[in-house]
Amino acid sequence: MISGLSLGVVIVEAARRSGSLITARLAGEQGREVFAVPGSPLDPRAEGTNSLLKQGATLVTEAADVIAVLEPILGRGIDLLPAQEPTLEISGPTDAEPAEDERSRIVGLLGPTPISIDDLVRMSHTSPAIVRAVLLELEIAGRLERHGGALVSLI
Repeated sequence: MISGLSLGVVIVEAARRSGSLITARLAGEQGREVFAVPGSPLDPRAEGTNSLLKQGATLVTEAADVIAVLEPILGRGIDLLPAQEPTLEISGPTDAEPAEDERSRIVGLLGPTPISIDDLVRMSHTSPAIVRAVLLELEIAGRLERHGGALVSLI
C-alpha cells in the first residue's frame, strides 16, 4: 500500500530480511522510485540498504537528492521552505495568570481524595494552563500532593 500510494520510497535502514525491503521490491515492480540511505558495511541494520544501492537504488544523503529525482516526474518544481531555527514562544504572565474566581473554583474542587488533572480541567471549565498554574502555586505553597497517574490532592 505504501509503495502504491507514493512516487517513491526512501529506505533509511533495513536488515537483510525486513519489511522495508519488501516495500522497496514492490515499489520497483510498480515503477516507483527506490531511494536508499547508505550505512556502515559493518552494521547489520544497513545490510539491506547497501544491497539496494548495489541493485541500482538512488543514493540519498539529503532531501535534495529525492527532490532532484522527483521534480521531473511531477513536471513542476517542489518549493521547500527555508530551514528555520525553532523558536520558543514564551507567553506573557497574563496568558496563564489565573483570575481569582478561577483559582477559588479549582481549589474548591480539590480535597484530600486524589483527583485527576484532566477532571480538574473539565470540571473547572478553565484551560489546562490555568489549572496547572494554580496547581503549581499550591505545590510551591506546600498545600498540594502529587500522586501517580496525574492525580493530585490537597494536603
